[in-house]
Amino acid sequence: MINAIEFPKNFLWGASTSAYQIEGSPLADGAGPSIWQRFAHSPGNIRDGDTGDVACDHYRRAAQDVALMREIGLQAYRFSISWSRVMPSGRGAVNPVGIGFYDQLVDSLLEQGIKPMVTLFHWDLPEALDNQGGWLNRDIADWFADYARVMFDRLDDRVTSWATLNEPWVVSDGGYLNGTLAPGHHNRFEAPIAAHNLMRAHGAAVKVYREMGRHEIGLVVNLEPKYPASGSAADEEAAARGHAYMNGQFLDPVFFGRYPAKMTDVYGDAWPAWPAQDFALIAQPLDFIGVNYYTRSVTRDEPTALPVRAVAVRQPLATYTETGWEVYAKGLSDTLEWVAARYGNPPVYITENGAAFFDPPVAEGGRVHDPLRIDYYQKHLRAIHEVIQKGVDVRGYCAWSLLDNLEWAHGFSKRFGIVHVNFATQERTLKNSAYFYREVIATNGAVLDGVPARPSPWTGAAMWTEPGHPGFTSDGSDTLSGRRSTSE
Repeated sequence: MINAIEFPKNFLWGASTSAYQIEGSPLADGAGPSIWQRFAHSPGNIRDGDTGDVACDHYRRAAQDVALMREIGLQAYRFSISWSRVMPSGRGAVNPVGIGFYDQLVDSLLEQGIKPMVTLFHWDLPEALDNQGGWLNRDIADWFADYARVMFDRLDDRVTSWATLNEPWVVSDGGYLNGTLAPGHHNRFEAPIAAHNLMRAHGAAVKVYREMGRHEIGLVVNLEPKYPASGSAADEEAAARGHAYMNGQFLDPVFFGRYPAKMTDVYGDAWPAWPAQDFALIAQPLDFIGVNYYTRSVTRDEPTALPVRAVAVRQPLATYTETGWEVYAKGLSDTLEWVAARYGNPPVYITENGAAFFDPPVAEGGRVHDPLRIDYYQKHLRAIHEVIQKGVDVRGYCAWSLLDNLEWAHGFSKRFGIVHVNFATQERTLKNSAYFYREVIATNGAVLDGVPARPSPWTGAAMWTEPGHPGFTSDGSDTLSGRRSTSE
């Protein structure tokens, strides 16, 4: 039998997390506070008053979590560094215990044959730097470069894949325009400044890496295709504005040394004139682009919805996740084809992709059945395979997320993990989606076409995803390992 689906031989299979969402112990062992520590402890900012004080307790349970990664069969683990854990004031002195945590994590991953993929910044800016203006201060490009130098010097002998920033659009839109995320500003004039300084910081870090690094470095952006809700000129223009604002704003300056022309239409008098020399810094050559994809937006013109003057239109009969995002895998293939066509087919990693669906807070009976999440992964992985067949250079995939975690302002109310976390006890349980993903990895994607799994390299037996298939008894217990997955 010829397999209809098989990913490239060296395709990399992984999962992602971020520091503040999983680590807990944000002030332990000499760490400094981040803007998320302050934001979470300000009443009314996070649902149910949740904070990252404990989160998934990964800071104290990293060894057990690495063992879970090996059980799933991950080939890569993408995680972020807490800047203020490493440099409590954001500048100057390095905290030896804080940087030592990541040093040990990298070694633990490599011991299990798992490639570490490190993101330098995933939203948790040191509070001390925010007190000096944060992303509104042009000096932050130099501060970030100095921090990057510390991390490259410590870990580049073992870390071969680096990303500068995660989703700068979310930082500028949620943190400076709408105020729903840290640092909680709500200012149309601040948002483009923050976005621009994020990109300058990105460029400064890449420049440092070119001086001292030996491997690959890229930028992670969240992309969301915009489809006009109708054929009207107004809706088409609204979709074009939304596309420039969310997608082009953070890729055009890297590849073309300029922002999309429609950014002046988006921001109007709030759009500054940028120094020409800034773009020489931003447009440093990259080794890859990380693409985070979750959903699409069907876009309608709405003059009152600033700054883009557009709103998303809910689609009848579509499946929506717990976060209100439409499940639309074709949006991922459309996005990847757009990146390839517009930017010269750069190497791409899917650095985040996943869905929040309802899971019970307790994994009763040691099983978590999540068929909608499995369906989401099946559809999106097939979409990726289709574009690879067309020549799009996609080199790897990281599921979001390894663990249920603190979903930012949603608190613990939205579960994205393929591993269930009981937040009262910190018990971990592999969901059926984790077993499914384990088989995807073991077969290099062939299971997506219904091809039975090959033997797992560490159990010597096949695994399926639902009770009633080989590997499960009638009550849903795992007959292959004979136990639940837990860090306890």
